[in-house]
Amino acid sequence: MKEVENSQLLSAVKQLIEESRRNAALAVNAEITLLHYHVGKKINQEILKDGRAEYGKSVLRELGFKLVVDYGPGWSMKHLLHCSKFASVFSDESIVSALRRQFSWTHLKTLMYIENALKREFYIEMCKLERWSSRQLQERIQSMLYERTAISKKPEDAIINDLQLLKSEQKLNPDLVFKDPYFLDFLGLKDAYSEKDLEASIIVELQRFIIEMGTDFAFMARQKRITIDHRDYFIDLLFYHRRLKCLVVVDLKMGEFEAGFKGQMELYLRFLEKYEKIQGENDPIGLILCSGKSSEHIELMQLGNSNIRVADYLTALPSQQILQEKLHKAVEIARHKMEQRDLPKTKTGLPDD
Repeated sequence: MKEVENSQLLSAVKQLIEESRRNAALAVNAEITLLHYHVGKKINQEILKDGRAEYGKSVLRELGFKLVVDYGPGWSMKHLLHCSKFASVFSDESIVSALRRQFSWTHLKTLMYIENALKREFYIEMCKLERWSSRQLQERIQSMLYERTAISKKPEDAIINDLQLLKSEQKLNPDLVFKDPYFLDFLGLKDAYSEKDLEASIIVELQRFIIEMGTDFAFMARQKRITIDHRDYFIDLLFYHRRLKCLVVVDLKMGEFEAGFKGQMELYLRFLEKYEKIQGENDPIGLILCSGKSSEHIELMQLGNSNIRVADYLTALPSQQILQEKLHKAVEIARHKMEQRDLPKTKTGLPDD
């Protein structure tokens, strides 16, 4: 009995020590981040205010040299430039005060070099939501996560609204969750393979597949059987998304998207809505993963009205340059189409039928 009590006491004391250490580390990080901000602000006010770049660099070089002598290599000219950038990008000190309690300096250094403000805000909010490490943040930026999500293809006003809802009310729009394309290069599939091969490889690498899907996805079933009018159907993969609070059906297809895939997915979703959805859950979402698709097919079929999404999957990644060009082009085309669709119809001067 005494051993048990001692063990419990040891566990409790160790927990207190660990919590104290974590809190101390957070406090130190917050203070250091604020120091970097104030240093950067002072540099911008006193040295770079007149816009003379060469003069500013010369002064910073000398300042960095003197600070390194007194405070070590961490205060080199390169670090001072980071501080300057930090204060320029996050000019509102109240925002810095909030961020310094949630992010490490490594996080912030990565975020502040994202030039597009909306893109930067996306990574800030998703990083907070899913608690990415600084390495995970860098990996997601490198994989062009923002450009692959549906939100990037919306008009700017809609992006701002979705991010604000996430920030202020913790409301997660599915457009922040689902991607196109999905990178499945970790499956090791080469040349010819079947849908069964694809599914089996995903199950073997399920943890990495879920990381690519998103951290809030929970795996529920493979080849889930549903029976409708004495006929059996099998859902390839069934997940649950914690924050969206809904079931997610993943249907794996070889080749390009075909119109018939919509009816099959609608059948799955309506069945789950009727028989599997529980109180408090939202309607299920369907994700059809294809190795190719026609954008016009997707647009004409209005799949969003049926809670269905279609995305490509890549089992081998193209070069970073080709990928960037492809994704940037896709974003531009999608935004242009949405803006054209939202424009008020102009009068032609012709009589109505």
